Amino acid sequence: MSDTRPRRPGVVIALVLVLTALLAGCAGGASTVTSAPAAPTSTAALTREDLDAWLDGVVPAGLDRAGIAGAAVTVVRDGQVLTSRGYGLADTATGAPVDPERTLFRVGSVAKVFTATAVLQLVEQGRIDLDADVRRHLDFPLPLRFEPPVTMRHLLTHSAGFEERIRGLITLGEGTEDLRDHLATDPPAQVFAPGTTPAYSNYGYGLAGYVVERVSGMPFADYVQRFVLDPAGMSSSTFAQPLPAPLRARLSGAFPTVDAPAAPFETVRPSPAGSLTASAADMARFMIAELGPPTLLAPATRDLMRSPALGADTLGALAEGPRTGLGLFDESRNGRRILGHGGDTQFFHSHLQLHPAERTGIFVTMNGAGRGATDSLELRETVLHGFADRYFPGAPAVGGVPGSAERAAQAQGTYESARAPFTTFLSAMNLGGQVTVTPRPDGTLLFAPGPLSAHPAVYREVRPWVWQEAGGQRIVAMRLEQGRVAALGVEGAFTLLPAPPERRAAIVLPVLAGAVTVLLGALVAWPVGAWLRRRYGRRVAVPRGERLALLATWLGAVAAVVAIGGWVGAVLAISGLVDVPTPVLAGLVGLQVLGSWRCCRPRWRWSSACAAGSAPSAWPGGCWSSWRSWRSRASR
Repeated sequence: MSDTRPRRPGVVIALVLVLTALLAGCAGGASTVTSAPAAPTSTAALTREDLDAWLDGVVPAGLDRAGIAGAAVTVVRDGQVLTSRGYGLADTATGAPVDPERTLFRVGSVAKVFTATAVLQLVEQGRIDLDADVRRHLDFPLPLRFEPPVTMRHLLTHSAGFEERIRGLITLGEGTEDLRDHLATDPPAQVFAPGTTPAYSNYGYGLAGYVVERVSGMPFADYVQRFVLDPAGMSSSTFAQPLPAPLRARLSGAFPTVDAPAAPFETVRPSPAGSLTASAADMARFMIAELGPPTLLAPATRDLMRSPALGADTLGALAEGPRTGLGLFDESRNGRRILGHGGDTQFFHSHLQLHPAERTGIFVTMNGAGRGATDSLELRETVLHGFADRYFPGAPAVGGVPGSAERAAQAQGTYESARAPFTTFLSAMNLGGQVTVTPRPDGTLLFAPGPLSAHPAVYREVRPWVWQEAGGQRIVAMRLEQGRVAALGVEGAFTLLPAPPERRAAIVLPVLAGAVTVLLGALVAWPVGAWLRRRYGRRVAVPRGERLALLATWLGAVAAVVAIGGWVGAVLAISGLVDVPTPVLAGLVGLQVLGSWRCCRPRWRWSSACAAGSAPSAWPGGCWSSWRSWRSRASR
């Protein structure tokens, strides 16, 4: 039966947009070292005595404030270890301290530097072509939507165009990995043309590692051990999961906070993207190999690794900002060149930085996240930026460009991360990570929050369409398309894109709240109405068939509310790297379909409101993204 009464299409369309954005939009985020105030101009002598005194004054206090159990810092210069310091506890239960030589840490995405090194060794040998179609080395289909083909250069610069894939990235407990199976099963959709929109991609680095495996004829972990870790003298390091028996007892505990018990071992997939386990002392040996006489790569190849790997031919004006090399990010500060890479698991947080001109490197690692959401990042910033400002200061660029006010007005809008799942229900995560850009009367821009930051930041134009944080050093470059700002480039592999109206949190979240309110109102309308009729003796004769249909519609509203709540819970769980069982997702799809079918067949006065509240779940984009996500999970 159909309801012939007039409808309000504007309301229904708005509600459709709600769940479209919730279940089929764009999401993402990234973590890196945040900006710090401008550097001083005085220089402290980089001696072991001064460095140890400075670190001893900074790190223990930072650990105490954040509630992080332990950390290690190592610094090298001119081919020698300048200092290697351990702080806090590696095991809070036994009181075992962090030993920078023996204690092992999971260094997360710092592993990508090693994966890129392995790839470039094979490039040196002529066995991998940086600019050839990467599919020539694969033994499974890689569905691609855009031209040109994806190359190794794209994989190593996070510009292959893949959307984010989060599920299965980290699981708690020791496990093994079939790298091919992980990569071949439901590869993420390609949502950008290769080389045009850098978007950090663990999947892309997994592919790069698998190419190493295919070309070398050796398992990836074995190749890296034999040709990267061992030549660098890293005898306590491995990509293997679970850890080899001799190393297992040396792994630091992983602590949510200093007061919490140790968490289980974290298995990272795909392993080339982040499964490296190493000591701080071993990381010092790697930095010496990277900064000293070439041992892992020939001089020309090492220079290639450090140089910007994409140009204006594909990036456009984004090439005016910091660009990534082949495995290393441009993290320059104080007008000095710094190359680095950070790494985060759920519990371990690390960062490596190389100062090539100064022949200096620093590595910091922690075994906990801290009590606050950004505690580990802030401590990392304190160490890395404080080190650069103390020992290698300089004068960053300052603003003041004619026409800034006009260009600032063109940048106004709401932006979302390009590192996002665009085709699954996890796209809802981006509703919480958007950046609003507002021009100010003085020609500056207010970013709320600042790019890759938890706090608002003001940016001043230093060159046309290139903006620098006021009082800081982070750079944002803007690319225009058809006279409008189409992308903001932040630190090489992180891009912000204009969010369309149907994916803007300021629009979506209030409408979603309204839709849920309508559904909840529909749920209580029938039982409350029935109670009132009984209470005041106003009985209405309803044919039995209509009573059953009314009950079915009410149950459909229940299903719709439970489905919405379930999808929100699933998004929150998976964004926290907690896996959601396949049967749960299948059940949510079923509830969503049931709610859409029953609630969108209104017959009674209240059931049209139910239809309005549940209509978004019937939208094809939302249903398809939910089904695709569940089917993908079930096929693993």
